Amino acid sequence: MQISVAITPAKKQANNCAVVAVFNETQPKDSAMLLDNDSDGCIKRAIKTGDITGKPGQTLLLHTSDACQWSRILLVGMGDKASVSPADYIKAVDAAISTLRDTGVASLNVFITSDTQVADRSTAWQCQQLASKLAGAEYDYRAPKHTSSLAKIKKVTLLVAKKEQKNCSAACEQGMATGAGICVARGLGDLPANICTPSFLATRAQTLAKNRSKVKATIVGEKQMAKLGMGSFLAVSQGSREEGKLIIIEYKGGKAKQAPVVLLGKGVTFDTGGISIKPSAGMDEMKYDMCGAASVFGAMHACIELGLPVNVTGVVAAAENMPGGEATRPGDVVTSMSGQTIEVLNTDAEGRMVLCDALTYIERFKPKAVVDMATLTGACIVALGHECSGLMGNNDELAAQLIQAGEASGDRCWQLPLWDDYQQQLDSNFADMANIGGKGAGTITAACFLSRFAKAYPWAHLDIAGVAWQSGKSKGATGKPVSQLMQYLFDNHV
Repeated sequence: MQISVAITPAKKQANNCAVVAVFNETQPKDSAMLLDNDSDGCIKRAIKTGDITGKPGQTLLLHTSDACQWSRILLVGMGDKASVSPADYIKAVDAAISTLRDTGVASLNVFITSDTQVADRSTAWQCQQLASKLAGAEYDYRAPKHTSSLAKIKKVTLLVAKKEQKNCSAACEQGMATGAGICVARGLGDLPANICTPSFLATRAQTLAKNRSKVKATIVGEKQMAKLGMGSFLAVSQGSREEGKLIIIEYKGGKAKQAPVVLLGKGVTFDTGGISIKPSAGMDEMKYDMCGAASVFGAMHACIELGLPVNVTGVVAAAENMPGGEATRPGDVVTSMSGQTIEVLNTDAEGRMVLCDALTYIERFKPKAVVDMATLTGACIVALGHECSGLMGNNDELAAQLIQAGEASGDRCWQLPLWDDYQQQLDSNFADMANIGGKGAGTITAACFLSRFAKAYPWAHLDIAGVAWQSGKSKGATGKPVSQLMQYLFDNHV
């Protein structure tokens, strides 16, 4: 799919569709009025008859006469023109894409002009969101066997005012790269665990770095982990025949001495719970326990594709959590790379065990900031549902930047407290800490655990358990929070 920005409509062509916003008003306005004049009043009639009311997310596909420049016109409801929210806009974009999936449209002209201004967002932001959604919508896990439902759309032109063209073109490129990164993350997340192993992810990292002078991939295997004293990580991977891997992808797009931003992802490619084994119902979805790692791959792919002028290091803690003859037992005590000892009370609290050693390893990069993302706790779903990620950290400025990026991208997060009061729940009679903190505040105590290994740099933790994948009929990885990570980089480091 080719996506570009222009200031004038494309010439008449077969299977060409115009996409325009309508509001909850009795008459078409601005761009909709121009299209109405060109289509013999079909938009005005649709509004008059109540076929479309302008409700956010409502769509109506109109077929025009041969005399019209466009063979079809897609009307997309935006709500009240005076108060279109970012959420309304994203809802409208999603609805438009869903409608277009079932058409034979080959070319789109999308009117993004003053009549679709969204709250305090710029026209460039609208272009970025639309380009990201369109590029991301091309993903189809079955693509090797079936054609993507958006494959018929070959060309999309975003129509903006002349003064907006330059900024919108740059934003469109950012959006397309972000969408491509989302596809990468979803593709890895949806792979079955017999294919997507720690070794598979390591190979993907090496492939990403191949023939790229600014990209370097380093793989730390279990023998080297043992030499480094990564006893916490090894306590998780030792029960599986699949060797655990710490995967490091360094992208050096900035100045040589510029401190990198580090993105760390939990990469438990399958989580049985270990000896503290999970119930069998729904366990197939534990292949998604590496969606944090998948989002790191997605964000790194987008950074490299855009050639961002910033140093970004992606780190993936990849392991399988299996019950075997060498698996860690509840009650075992292990020593982390930091030297702190951990009493393993529950082997199903394994994500924090691999991440804590990774957080210590990251100190060697002297990072400007570290953001980790992990499908870490079911407690986060209880607290926040499936609407947003849970955010905790040791730096208020970094937390505020991620919240802002979440609001701008639609990958929202909500900050939970990380008070010292919660730390006592991790007390152990036999080690420096336990790996779980009891029934209460499970998301927070998990972050408290990680915070003990992240004192050397500004750090934020995103618990993405509620947003990383969908269950049921639409089961699959979502690619979150790639959009949030990229927005964070665009806003604060580019």
